[in-house]
Amino acid sequence: MKFSKLSQLFLVSTLGLLVAGLLTACQIVTIDYVFVADSTGTSASSTGQIQIFAVDSESGALRSGATTVSSGGVAPIAVAVTSDYANLYVANQTSKNVVHFAINSDGSLTAKDTLTLSDTPVALKVNSANTYIYVLTGTTSATLSEYALSSGAISTSAAAQKPLTLASYSGDTIVPTALTVSATGADVFATVYDQSAYNPGGATTSSAHSGWVFGFVVGSGGALTATTNSPYQAGVKPSGIAAEPTNRFVYITDYASNQLIGYALGSTGTLSYLTDGPYKTGNEPTSIAVDPRGKYIYLTNGLDSDLSAYAITTATGSPSAIVNSNASILYATETQPVSIAIDPALGRFIYTANHLGNTISGFRLNADTGVLTTTQATPYTTGANPTALAMAPHGNNSLQTVVTY
Repeated sequence: MKFSKLSQLFLVSTLGLLVAGLLTACQIVTIDYVFVADSTGTSASSTGQIQIFAVDSESGALRSGATTVSSGGVAPIAVAVTSDYANLYVANQTSKNVVHFAINSDGSLTAKDTLTLSDTPVALKVNSANTYIYVLTGTTSATLSEYALSSGAISTSAAAQKPLTLASYSGDTIVPTALTVSATGADVFATVYDQSAYNPGGATTSSAHSGWVFGFVVGSGGALTATTNSPYQAGVKPSGIAAEPTNRFVYITDYASNQLIGYALGSTGTLSYLTDGPYKTGNEPTSIAVDPRGKYIYLTNGLDSDLSAYAITTATGSPSAIVNSNASILYATETQPVSIAIDPALGRFIYTANHLGNTISGFRLNADTGVLTTTQATPYTTGANPTALAMAPHGNNSLQTVVTY
């Protein structure tokens, strides 16, 4: 059969369009970026780094993203992003600093300014208005500091600073552990434990309750005022804390007692126990996150190397364990998960930083049930001993938000 030149041209054009269409259909679309803090080596003096991964919108699989950057110090321990996802902050323990990076449209990071601290940082959090960053510091004493932000840049002097001490046990050794800010930004909460009262393998010298959460209301000019009855008891050794997006509840993991503690958040920033708690977790829970719709809680169990999942009862805030298709409430990760993040673009992928596994584990979140399934090709290799991760949406993707009832 013979074809005219015109027919041949038409056939070639059609085939070209078909191939282009198939390639477009198979094209990987990035929905989020994952930023993970880790080290280039296993020694205590190894340089810290921030690795960047891109999230595939369909599978949730991670692939290498923009170029890895220095964390600006040694032993990065915590990361935080602004609510507009334009800025990333990294706290370096050994270097005692907080480094500010601009997040570019392709997920790459540009180092900006550095805040030098007088003590070792433990946790970071930015308020929803992006006007303040909160830094929790200390190894044998705990301090909460608040620094003003201006277009992401950190003020060199603190707007407010609060030592976290127990009035009746002022000489006790207080160890800071975690930090969160309420959804409105009106309240700040920091967890600590009293090492003088809880010291496995060592002597105790105090009869104080060991686990506590301190609450502060943010006033004019950033003034921090302790809430009524603060500090509040928080188990034995609180390890992670999260405020959910309806601004009604706060949740804390207790590393020593293997439990999740829930609180109702009052209009003046006060906390009161949820009456049916605490709730069972796996062994040695380390970190916690609430999904952006305010429906589910996910936490990492460091000793068991897995996740626990809970559905939040809308009216009361009480969490109930989510049972998966294998009749289990646990989801395996790599070794010793220490940090967890939920993707802000779709609210359907979850990732954990696994400290001893040198990996990230990925999960797909069913928005209707809260059940998790593993993402394609998980786990994903990182540098040595990852400690923290955070996420930012790519481009102009819509963000998941809470639905109030």
